[in-house]
Amino acid sequence: MSTVENARAKAVTLRDVARAAGVSLSTASKALNGRADVRPETRRRVAETAERLAFRPNAAAQLLPTGRTGTVGLITSDLEGRFSIPILMGAEDAAGAGKMSVFLCDARDDTIRERYHLEALLSRRVDGIIVVGSRTDPRPSLGHDLPVPVVYVYAPSDSPEDLSLVPDNVGAGRLAVEHLLATGRRRIVHIAGDPTYAAARDRVEGVTAALAEHGLDLVGGRPPAYGAWSEAWGRTAARALLEAEPDVDGVVCGSDQIARGVLDALKDLGRRVPQDVAVVSFDNWEILATGSVPQLTSVDMNFESLGRMAARRLFAAVDGTRERGTLTQPCRLVVRGSTVVGA
Repeated sequence: MSTVENARAKAVTLRDVARAAGVSLSTASKALNGRADVRPETRRRVAETAERLAFRPNAAAQLLPTGRTGTVGLITSDLEGRFSIPILMGAEDAAGAGKMSVFLCDARDDTIRERYHLEALLSRRVDGIIVVGSRTDPRPSLGHDLPVPVVYVYAPSDSPEDLSLVPDNVGAGRLAVEHLLATGRRRIVHIAGDPTYAAARDRVEGVTAALAEHGLDLVGGRPPAYGAWSEAWGRTAARALLEAEPDVDGVVCGSDQIARGVLDALKDLGRRVPQDVAVVSFDNWEILATGSVPQLTSVDMNFESLGRMAARRLFAAVDGTRERGTLTQPCRLVVRGSTVVGA
């Protein structure tokens, strides 16, 4: 067996790389870590040797001099993973593949369980913590005496001293209306979600403001129809509204779930979508939006983008650059067949 094969048969160390490249251990370390005080030809020789020997640096050893562990805690109250999973994916993207480990903890909207998870994460010496809520209403801060930085996502902290990242639900409401108007709709109704949720109220604010800017109001001057985040509510509300206002040509739905119910009601009433009535919703929950007939045009909350932003802000805080306040992330419209024929 050759020298190289012997080296591959066991874990290759940095010392093996240094010996094979004919340099000192410290020079090999500097070359592989991108230090400037290494000649280009030496850096190249060390890199080629490391690749030839299939050397894989020990992540923990690399982090020891910095005092970091390369781990982040993510505490969520989102039982279904609807918000936390895409936010987690975005955070991992920001860190780079394999460069960050995440401990995912489900608090289940229980403050005692959340405190337990917090203490467990701190005992593991995580570098920082991301807290994900299940609604956009402000939540209690974890406090300001923690040894690591914390970033709140989706549900903002109630303390202005913390950093919170939230989607722009008012802007989302505007996007939905502007799109319907662009497709020629003028007689629009809004079947909203649960009024106890800030997201529902913010989306209504955006919808009504956008209509007002065009000299319009919801059909018949009706207030938004608030209800549950469910298909059943969408079906019930749509039937009632169309019975009272049969010439409705556009519906803004508070969520994709509500929109699924609205589509059912329109089909039962013999209304074609989008030819007779266009339907737009919020959340862009893929399993619902793309599984509908026709597929739903929906405003995406950009959860992965929120996750990337949270990770970057967290890394910056670990490096000493801490921010505070609430940052709002723009949403984006995903156009499908419920508003545009053939989309």
